Amino acid sequence: MNQIFKVEGMTCGHCEKAVTKALLALDSQAKIVIDRAAHRVEVDSNQDRSLLAQAITEEGYRVEV
Repeated sequence: MNQIFKVEGMTCGHCEKAVTKALLALDSQAKIVIDRAAHRVEVDSNQDRSLLAQAITEEGYRVEV
């Protein structure tokens, strides 16, 4: 299932890697596309949306619902 999150606070490549790593820890098969300029994280995963949002939040970024 494709899910889109608006994520505030990602400012660099390291931020993208941290978010990607956290999401892949939940679902190693997830397909992730990050558009830092648009504050957008797109995740194709069967994981629950709230778990994905929590993983991003735990990395220190704010997810707008």
